[in-house]
Amino acid sequence: MAPAMPARPLPAVLLLLLVLLPLSAAAAPPPRLVIEAPPALAPIADRLRALGPGGLQAAMRLTGLASPGPPIRVLLAREGSDLARNVPPWVAGYALGDLGVVVLLPGREPSYPEPSLSELLDHEVAHVLIGRASGFRPLPRFWNEGLAMAAAGNWGLEDRSRVALASLRGRDLSLAELDRLFAGGPGEVAAAYALSFAFVQEVVDRWGQRAPAAILAAVADGHSFEEAFQQATGTALATAAADFTRRETFWYRWIPLLTSSATLWIGITLLTFWAGGRRRARTAAIHRRWEAEEAARQEAEAPVDATVEPPADEPVN
Repeated sequence: MAPAMPARPLPAVLLLLLVLLPLSAAAAPPPRLVIEAPPALAPIADRLRALGPGGLQAAMRLTGLASPGPPIRVLLAREGSDLARNVPPWVAGYALGDLGVVVLLPGREPSYPEPSLSELLDHEVAHVLIGRASGFRPLPRFWNEGLAMAAAGNWGLEDRSRVALASLRGRDLSLAELDRLFAGGPGEVAAAYALSFAFVQEVVDRWGQRAPAAILAAVADGHSFEEAFQQATGTALATAAADFTRRETFWYRWIPLLTSSATLWIGITLLTFWAGGRRRARTAAIHRRWEAEEAARQEAEAPVDATVEPPADEPVN
């Protein structure tokens, strides 16, 4: 077998860019969103516009973009439209990164990892920004999804529970296998999202918040993802993945086995359902409030008939 070729060193200009990434990204404005919707979905579009940038500032920091680029079009599509028919029925939103377009399907119920329409919007916009930061060069699916999750929200109880369940079921982190999980059933896809998020969080915790931006910048410069990862972290991607797997296996598999695995497994499962239920209930409450506000607005705007009809037994002058 031929010896592995050493990774190409980063040019001095790129090294300087990576040093300045945190400073530029901290002050960079979030992207401008142009939200478009048919009349029936106009109230939802108005709600999304009123939310402001949301978690997009976090996406700017993680991707290291000094400028967000051109406006991003957000298309709200009705069920049955061409934009909805092009994707499976469980998909509530998707991004066309190179076109700078995000499609949301409000008629479908968002699910893990982004259970509300506003969080889903942040997640899909983050994909566009990740594409721009990497020059739209190839990235592993686990990195793209994990980074979008990190940009859209915080690491929480439901994420931890899903990683624990994946570990208890014997799921070791092979990066090639992790990418393939995204093409599996709902349980495998959820595990793939949680493990991807956990891996990105580990990279940030070990090598700092500059690391994802440095990796994306090196990919945009023409390096493979593996080369970019090693140059940004000083560690081979395979080594980082093995270290992550070893820690996850120890904490989530062997410790529960030593302390009544059945009890802890059941507890973790219940926590997962509880956390997911809480997020779904919060989303449903937001939607009910929106519907009530819209009904009140329509009632207030309805024309009032000023004609007063006299009683039937009273003569009309």
